[in-house]
Amino acid sequence: MSDPQAETPHLDPDIVLWSGEPAGRPLLVLLHGYGADERDLFGLVPYLPAEFAVAAVRAPLTPPWPAPGYSWYPIEGLDGQSPNRTTDAAARLLHWLDAVAPAPSPVGLLGFSQGAAVSLQAMRLAPERFAFAVNLSGYATPGDLPGDAALAERKPPVFWGRGTNDDVIPGHLVAHTVEWLPAHVDLSGRVYQGLTHSVSEPELADVRVFLDKQLEALAG
Repeated sequence: MSDPQAETPHLDPDIVLWSGEPAGRPLLVLLHGYGADERDLFGLVPYLPAEFAVAAVRAPLTPPWPAPGYSWYPIEGLDGQSPNRTTDAAARLLHWLDAVAPAPSPVGLLGFSQGAAVSLQAMRLAPERFAFAVNLSGYATPGDLPGDAALAERKPPVFWGRGTNDDVIPGHLVAHTVEWLPAHVDLSGRVYQGLTHSVSEPELADVRVFLDKQLEALAG
């Protein structure tokens, strides 16, 4: 029997929240976590630099009942699931991006949990497409991709924030990410004492510093 979630090919270009007109501005794409929707991370806009045009995208899949919201890929069996799930989700994101932002303006990604994993996977699929990424409580998907060598050569800036009390992401995925990220990106970030699978005010302050630095680099 086919997987009905795998048959959803693309994101809906109309289900996006925008902070403003994207023309002529660097684009920051927000990718929510499992069981949320585009409104979740859009609440972070007041904490983000106003120079970005922010687009919060809704994931295309509906989790099994009774879970609310949407998902980028099925979460069942996260310990042993195929990396193709994350790769397929990243490919959908790239297809959406080609439709809404075909011009070569700078694009950054900011994802939470599942959205963070998809952000890193999209960067691996198209290293030349993205200027930077913010990974909040997420991970790098195990396995090799053809774009990994190009990504390691470019080493785009990536911020990774996670909490010491996050018990959602399996330990082996965190350990893999600890090893994988420094070899492929220009890594910065912080582990927040006592933080669970969530985002804190100190973390948002660090993200703001990171994003301000990316704006300076893009302007230079």
